Formats: sequence, structure tokens, C-alpha cells
Amino acid sequence: MGLSLKIFSGRGSFPHGVHPPERKSFAAEAPIEVVPSPDKVLLPLWQNIGAPCEPIVKPKQDVSYGEMVGKGSAFVSAPLHASISGKVGKMAVTTLPTARRIQAIPIKSEGNQIIGQALWDEILGGEWPTDGLENYDLKEIVDAIHDAGIVGLGGAAFPTHVKLMPNDKKPLDTVLINGCECEPYLTSDYRLMIETPGPVITGALLIGRATRAKKVIIGIEDNKPKAVEVLRKAAEGTEVKIAVLKTKYPQGGEKQLIMAVLNRKVPLGGLPLDIGVAVNNVGTAAAIAGAVIRRKPLTHRVVCVSGAGITQPKNLFVPIGISFGELIDYCGGLTKDAARMIAGGPMMGFAFANPDTPITKGTSGLTILTHEDIRKADETACVCCGRCVDVCPMNLVPTKLAAAARYKNLELADKYNIMGCLECGACAYICPASIPLVQLIRTGKILAAQNQNK
Repeated sequence: MGLSLKIFSGRGSFPHGVHPPERKSFAAEAPIEVVPSPDKVLLPLWQNIGAPCEPIVKPKQDVSYGEMVGKGSAFVSAPLHASISGKVGKMAVTTLPTARRIQAIPIKSEGNQIIGQALWDEILGGEWPTDGLENYDLKEIVDAIHDAGIVGLGGAAFPTHVKLMPNDKKPLDTVLINGCECEPYLTSDYRLMIETPGPVITGALLIGRATRAKKVIIGIEDNKPKAVEVLRKAAEGTEVKIAVLKTKYPQGGEKQLIMAVLNRKVPLGGLPLDIGVAVNNVGTAAAIAGAVIRRKPLTHRVVCVSGAGITQPKNLFVPIGISFGELIDYCGGLTKDAARMIAGGPMMGFAFANPDTPITKGTSGLTILTHEDIRKADETACVCCGRCVDVCPMNLVPTKLAAAARYKNLELADKYNIMGCLECGACAYICPASIPLVQLIRTGKILAAQNQNK
């Protein structure tokens, strides 16, 4: 477990969970490549938890790379910026992998674009400071994060400035930076930690500064020794510490990470804020460094394209709004036995069919599975084996939740705390009856939300 057993109160793990095949080898050794600037991008106005953006540009308007095109007016929202220079098209509608249809701003490329190494150097490359960050005012840091449109890049896409706003009633004492990347196949965070430790450490320090936290800790699973070594070296001379954690799914979940590192339990229905902790992804930390130090908005991110169904698995630095199809083409196309596209990883991702679907801020990866990967037994009746209960990291009863959702029994769903489900997929992975537990629970959540809005 490394340092986690020596200087942290946690035991390096959490109760329950599973350990599915990691399958990181597809892309783990593939250095991040900067994808050529596309001919067009499509920017959905809803790319975060909370309210969608409101467009502030009009068709035929010229916009520059990094210019704000969508304003987040609500408290829980984040602005949107052009990821290429070009001309705005007529407002469109697109369907996200979650099946949600949302308005989107199309931009057609025009003029000179910043590309290749120059783009990488401008956003993530070069030297990053670890001294003198106390000169940044707390409000200045939070405002820069808001103005840059930064959201959680681990997949949750919660507006980051909201997490980090000072709260005298609930002061924070610890910042946890999530470098676990426990989802099978995905290696975008891993490559980011190895190739650009500078902005990760600088961003972590800035988060600590903004929250006035006394401790800043980066949690990394023990199947990533190279990332541990690189970040330890980059953090020398700073207050940032590295916690090496047991490889287990979902180690990267906020509540599970807090338990593993700090031995603290987030109350049921509560938030990390309630126990004095802020959790952010390593990619988010790097984006924060860019926003505060270089005044760069969130226009690009690292996406892992992996799986046996893609010809050349890669880790790619891409503009927000590029299509999944363009990434597939850049990776040599699909293999003959490719069968399913998943936005994200196979445990928590969403299967989708349209390759024209655009990348959003929350897109951490694209997993292409083969027919062999998805072959499984037909669904049968629940045998009440209890395995789903044994592995649930939230101590829920997934079969009860799934049954309540299947039969639209919202009272039972509420009784068994359906909204407390992480949708991590551990239950579905272990279920011998092949019951689509996560899909049913997601449906139950939608029904519960609709019932509340009546």
C-alpha cells in the first residue's frame, strides 16, 4: 500500500466492491497525441450537472478559439467556450450518449488554428509553479475556475467552482485528488499523470489554497506505480502527499476514496463537504492550473479510445465538440468484430450508436467492445444469492431497487434509497442471473425524479 498505511488514517481500501479485469494494457503505454483540428465542432449547451448554458452567440458570427459562446446563468452551471476558431452555424439539436436531447452550437473551422505541439504547450506543456501560489486570492482562484467553465473531468461533470466556494459553516480540512482511474480500459488520467505532472500538482495546490484545506492528498491505485513515482517526484518540496491505494472497483468513487484515504464516512444522502473534504479529479486539477495560471478556459481534454474493437487504441488530446467518429477514424477505424461503442468505460459508461455524437467535457473515454466481449447468458430470475449486496459499495440492496423500478413501485424504491446508488455497475457485473440492475435502477431514478416534479 505504500504511504497510505504509514501517514494516512485510512486503510487504503473500502468495504465491498469488485475487481473486474483491468484491461488497461490496450492503451496504457500509448502517449497522448494531439488530434488535428477538426473541420467543425458541435458544442452541446448541457455539459454539466445542473442547468444548461444559454447561447450568447448568433448564427454567422465569427468566434475565436477560447471565446465564451454559452453563459451559465444558474448557480450550478458552467460557461462554454469555443474549442476552435470559426463561424457559428444555425442552432442544432444533438442526442448525448445518455439519450438526452439538447441544443448545441455548431462551429465551422475558419482561419488559422493553434495545432499540434503549440496547442499542447499552450494548455498543458512547459513549467508550472509550486511557489508563490499564496499570492493568488481565494476569490480570484474560484472566479477563474468559474470563468473557465471547468467541471469535474472524471465523468461527473459537476461545476467545480461550486465545490470550492468558501463555506464558513462547513469548513474543509482536506483536499483529495482522484488519480485512481479504476474503470477498466480507461487510461487518460494515467497518461496525464505521467506526462504532465506539473499542472496536476499546481492545480492541487491551488485547490488547497482556494479551500483553505490543511491537507492535499492525491490518491492513486497500486496498479499505477509509474504514476506514483512521477507525481511523488513532482510533489517534492510541496505539501502535496501521495496515497497509494488498493486496486479495486470503484476505488475512484468520492465516498470510497474518502474512506480509503481518511477512514471517514460520508453520511447517507450527504456530500464530502459535510465531513470537511473536497474531491477533484487529476484532470480537473490540471485544468484549474491552466485557468488560474494561464487564464485558459476548458476547451480541450484527454480522451482514451480503447478496447479490442478499435484498430489502434490511443490516448488523445481533443477539442470539446469533436465527434466520436473522428476519433475512431484517427485510431484506424473499427475492427471487423467491433460490436458496441461506449462513452466512458464498460462499468459506468453509456452505450450509443451514432458516431456523430460530440465529445463533451465529461467524456473520459470511448470503449469499443467486440461481440466476444459482450456475449453473455440470457437474463434469468433472481436466485437471491446476495452477491449484489455483498459487493455494493453503498450498502444497498440492488435487486430490491431494480424490482421496484421494474414494477414502478416508487415507494419501495424510496424505502431502499434508490437515489443513493452510484450506478457503479458492481452489482450487474457480479449478478449470476444477468439482470440489468444498473439500467433498471437508472430508470427508477428517472421515474422518481418525474414524480417529485409533479
